[in-house]
Amino acid sequence: MSALDQLAALEESAAFASRHIGPSEAQVTAMLRAVGAESLEALAARTVPAGIRGSHLDALPPPVGEATAIAELRAISEKNLRVKSLIGCGYHGTHTPPVILRNVLENPGWYTAYTPYQAELAQGRLEALLNFQTMVSDLTGLPVANASLLDEATAAAEAMALALASHRGKSTTLAVAPDLHPQTLAVLRTRAEPLGIGIHVTDHAADYAGLKPFAVVLSYPGTTGEVRDIAPAIAAAQAAGALAIVAADILALTVLTPPGEMGADVVVGSTQRFGVPMGYGGPHAAYMAVKDGLKRLMPGRLVGVSVDAAGRPAMRLALQTREQHIRREKATSNICTAQVLLAVMASMYAVWHGPEGLTRIARRTHLLASLLADAATRAGFTLRHGSFFDTVAIEAGTKADALMAAALEAGFNLRRVDAGCVAIALDETVTRQDLIALGAALCEAAGRERVGLGELAAAERLPAALARRTPFLAAAVFRAHRSEHAMLRYLKRLEDKDVALNRSMIPLGSCTMKLNATAEMIPVTFPGFSDLHPFAPADQAHGYIEMIKRLESWLCACTGFAAVSLQPNAGSQGEYAGLLAIRAYHKARGEGHRDICLIPSSAHGTNPASAVMAGMRVVVVGCDRQGNVDLEDLRAKIEGHAANLSALMITYPSTHGVFEEAIREICAAVHAAGGQVYMDGANMNAQLGLTSPAAIGADVCHLNLHKTFCIPHGGGGPGVGPIGVAAHLAPHLPNHPMLAEAGPETGFGPVSAAPFGSASILPISYAYIRMMGAAGLTRATQVAILNANYVAKRLDGHFPVLYRGKEGMVAHECILDCRGFQQGGGVLVEDIAKRLQDYGFHAPTMSWPVAGTLMVEPTESEPQEELDRFIDAMIAIRAEIRAVEQGRADKADNPLKNAPHTAEEVTAESWTHPYSRQEAAFPLPWVAAQKYWPPVKRVDNVYGDRNLACTCAPLEAYQDAPKVAAE
Repeated sequence: MSALDQLAALEESAAFASRHIGPSEAQVTAMLRAVGAESLEALAARTVPAGIRGSHLDALPPPVGEATAIAELRAISEKNLRVKSLIGCGYHGTHTPPVILRNVLENPGWYTAYTPYQAELAQGRLEALLNFQTMVSDLTGLPVANASLLDEATAAAEAMALALASHRGKSTTLAVAPDLHPQTLAVLRTRAEPLGIGIHVTDHAADYAGLKPFAVVLSYPGTTGEVRDIAPAIAAAQAAGALAIVAADILALTVLTPPGEMGADVVVGSTQRFGVPMGYGGPHAAYMAVKDGLKRLMPGRLVGVSVDAAGRPAMRLALQTREQHIRREKATSNICTAQVLLAVMASMYAVWHGPEGLTRIARRTHLLASLLADAATRAGFTLRHGSFFDTVAIEAGTKADALMAAALEAGFNLRRVDAGCVAIALDETVTRQDLIALGAALCEAAGRERVGLGELAAAERLPAALARRTPFLAAAVFRAHRSEHAMLRYLKRLEDKDVALNRSMIPLGSCTMKLNATAEMIPVTFPGFSDLHPFAPADQAHGYIEMIKRLESWLCACTGFAAVSLQPNAGSQGEYAGLLAIRAYHKARGEGHRDICLIPSSAHGTNPASAVMAGMRVVVVGCDRQGNVDLEDLRAKIEGHAANLSALMITYPSTHGVFEEAIREICAAVHAAGGQVYMDGANMNAQLGLTSPAAIGADVCHLNLHKTFCIPHGGGGPGVGPIGVAAHLAPHLPNHPMLAEAGPETGFGPVSAAPFGSASILPISYAYIRMMGAAGLTRATQVAILNANYVAKRLDGHFPVLYRGKEGMVAHECILDCRGFQQGGGVLVEDIAKRLQDYGFHAPTMSWPVAGTLMVEPTESEPQEELDRFIDAMIAIRAEIRAVEQGRADKADNPLKNAPHTAEEVTAESWTHPYSRQEAAFPLPWVAAQKYWPPVKRVDNVYGDRNLACTCAPLEAYQDAPKVAAE
């Protein structure tokens, strides 16, 4: 071997792929032996149908190491010009408190956790989200707030859908004030058109009586800064039978009368300026608050306070029966991914600053704007609005170009509202020196002598009648953590209550909870990525555009498609965008009548909800006993709806964890009838390097970058759901009114507020693909399939595996059948899920896609020893079930029914159970070495929904609740 060959071998042995993929070579060999396969290639050949094998990953660049990838992304980030953007339009500079930056955003204990569906091991996140809801409820003046939505524009669109459902079809007209942010109006138009909603833009409340809209959308303040009394417009809307929706600036609400006190029915907005970097558009947590009577129509997640089995206060997700995965095509929203990590950051920003600190920031920002307004008038300009909060709209006339140029020369991006008007939005990052430089730019543009800062006067620009008089953030949590030690310990206390990937495997089927490598996360907080405004001039964003174009080309290689859009900022948004592309394609060919969407009964709940949102009619296709699409039923449905067939939505491999052999036949049948095939990309982790959506015959698919491509789930968000399309659909991808580079001119419009959605987390997927390369991605897929088959093989004698492929193999996940335990011993699948917490594990996906089952996806990142710990826990639980079945354990008082067990319970002086404390808390020898103590016992969901409490009067205020429950 030559010296160069030796060097190459040494470098390969240290490659990132070997760190990302958990099992060692020896473990791979041992697991292959256990499942009866000669090699990873042989196992893949027995799993993936021969007719669809093949990939285009050879188009990817060769892999690089961690240091090289980080350096490459740093260099790319530095191509973005760091000009201070005072553009506003819903995006503002903000200071992320370092204690939050380091201990939340950069902390895997927060960013690798999953959606808090298993409430007992998510009490920390749930408390942070309850803080968020309380913050939003207090500031908006409405009693119920969710946690959270994707961005302000889509939140407004969700409010529109809520109002339409509330109105029950009596009207299809939406009235919109002209001072909404332009991206909000554009997203409203995109969402309205498939539903047959007509948008009427009017500034006159007198129009409402004649229009009879189902809702009116108002802005507070307006996009150009005006603060006006919207109470008369709210009253006029409600008098016309409409719901009043208000898009409000969260910081302004600390000093302005809350819209809820003005009578608003729904208030939406963004919490970005509460410590979350602009990041070229996202991710940011949007909010929605509603009147009590609308809470069951409200989309997104809602945290409520309930009680646990011991009668103690405990939190959980409330009113889940209203969500898309339950209501399916009857859902008012398809939202699945929220923005939990960003909502946590925004809530902690409020905890850190408290009501006094937030008010101080707001008053300082307003003072800066008032001083700037005085500078503008002294320079000879007039103001478009006399009342404003943070945005000054300057009537510059023919000097508008000069003002924009002078400001840019001084280091500022301003907003060109129209030919003669320039808006300047102030924020907490603006300094005295910035104000001096802005004043100089104003004078230069006007041809006047400079005015000194000390000469400026600050007249009050907020109407006295609209001054806030209601206190907010009165709960103790918003007043108790002013020192960094106190804040640090509070964050740690919450983190320790939860299970995230930094503690143990999270074996959720379909959710792909894999390694989110530190090297992938580091570039997210590079200033060149985090500080950019989404509407900054394109020539200031060369780095972002370069990274985005490369990532798009790599995803094209991964999917086999011709084009990709990165705009959808959640998997649900990707589904919706893909269906809109199909809809636009049919319309362009004169076949706009095609509106039937076929969806297998096993599909994600977001699929039918997305189809309805896209203006389609859902027809369900059955599945056979093996979990495959029922071909006979499919053919009958295609024949019966051939003239109007728009699309088939199909997940591949199937939701049942199997590569269906007939997939090409299925796609061909749909195409023959004139339809398009939409592939749900939730299970792409079983495809990369082995096959592709294009290879199976799909026309479009969305990709969950927060699953296959390593963006962490963040406790339930952020996510990114880009879509890849075949060449004939490329002209119908989403575009954006604020940036031509965001999509084709012939696109259907935006689905997200920002041109590239959650752009600031795209470096994560970029780094993953860059470090893995074609061979690494292929091996990751092979090992994911191996790990799943290893789990299925070892557990098959204890928990029957419900579905297998033609050769007896599963794909990257397997479904364990737990339905027989209820009849034999009264043990429910929920009991197994809760008992796993005593072993330190998050449960697999419970009762989906089949009730009474557990769907396990181990991913490629888990080494054999972690798989064995999980398997041993499941086998031990099976022995506990058997003890109940055989009468050796009490049917009602056993470790399964009482799980999870808290430290308080196990160490209490009294112990009344027929099994030992050791059995309860340390059921296997290795548990003690890494014991996780659930902070609460099993949470009572029914009580929580019947006694809904979703704001944080601090938990001690709920201490009376146990007495009610006990009675």
